[in-house]
Amino acid sequence: MFKAILIEKDDSGYRAGVKEIDEAELPAGEVGVRIAYSTINYKDGLALTGKSPVVRKFPLVAGIDFAGVVETSDDPRYRPGDAVLLNGWGVGESHWGGLAQRARVKADWLVPLPDGLSARQAMAIGTAGYTAMLCVLALEHHDIQPEAGDILVTGANGGVGSVAITLLSRLGYRVVASTGRPQEADFLRSLGAADVIAREELNSPGKPLAKERWAGVVDSVGSHTLANACAGTRYGGAVAACGLAQGMDFPASVAPFILRGVTLYGVDSVMAPLARRVAAWSRLAADLDLARLDSLTTEIPLSSAVAAGHDILAGRIRGRVVVDVNA
Repeated sequence: MFKAILIEKDDSGYRAGVKEIDEAELPAGEVGVRIAYSTINYKDGLALTGKSPVVRKFPLVAGIDFAGVVETSDDPRYRPGDAVLLNGWGVGESHWGGLAQRARVKADWLVPLPDGLSARQAMAIGTAGYTAMLCVLALEHHDIQPEAGDILVTGANGGVGSVAITLLSRLGYRVVASTGRPQEADFLRSLGAADVIAREELNSPGKPLAKERWAGVVDSVGSHTLANACAGTRYGGAVAACGLAQGMDFPASVAPFILRGVTLYGVDSVMAPLARRVAAWSRLAADLDLARLDSLTTEIPLSSAVAAGHDILAGRIRGRVVVDVNA
C-alpha cells in the first residue's frame, strides 16, 4: 500500500484527497519508482481543484512531476537505485502521477537526475523551472545576448517567472519583472530582478505597436499581457510564450511580427523530446543559483497538497512549493 492524492469524479461530484492505494493498482509501465518529492505547479492547481478539465480519466493520481529512485525496471536504461525525475507526458492528466509515494511509468518519460541536484532541488525546480529553462534556451537560440537589452518576465511571482528571473540574472541579463503583487518587489529583486513593474501596465487592451522596451520576453500569462509584451518588443527581438494564467486568447496584431521582425516562440514542456529535456536539466544543474532556489521554495507534506492547489490558483503562492510525499 502507498499514499497518494487521488482525484475522483462521480455522481457525488469532483474531489481530491489522500488515499491508501494498493500497489497492484498502479498503471502499466516499464519502470517502478519510489518517489521522494513532488511539487505543485499551476496545472496541478487546475487538476486538484477541477477548475479546468486537466484530468482526462478517473480515478487518477495527481501530480505532473516527481523525483525519486528506481525500484524495478524492465528497461536496460534504468536499474534499481538510479535517481530519476519526470515532467509531463500526460502524467497527472491521463496517467497516474507524482503526488504519491509510488509510480509506474514508461522508461521513455524519465530523465536521469543530473549530477549536482538532489531530488528535493529537482522538484523545487519542477515543471515550472524546467519550462523557464526551455524559455531561456529559446531566447539563446535567437541569439539574444545580455547586452541586447532588458528581458521582461511576466507572472514574476509564479513558478516559471521566479525561476526565469533567477536564471536570467545569473546569466548576466537585466531583468524587468511584471507582477500583480507589488508588495513582493523586494523578493523579486532578491532573485535578481533589476526593475519591477505592475502587471496593470500590460494586462489590458493596448496598441498594436508600443514603445520598444524589451529585447526578449518570457511570458507565462497569455492574453492581453502577451499581446502587449509582443507590441513592446524591440526590432528583431523574441518572445517565449509558455503559459495562460490570464487566458488562452491572444488579442494581438501582426504589426510586431511584420514591422519589427519580432519572433514568437511557443514553448511546450509536456511533450518535449528527451534530448531537449536532458539539455534543459543539464543547464539547470549548471546555471541555477541553488541558494536562490532555496530562498523561493516552501516545503509541505502530502496532506497539504490539495490546499496548495487552491492557493496557487488564488495567487497566494510565491515561488515554488515542494511536496514531501513521505511526510
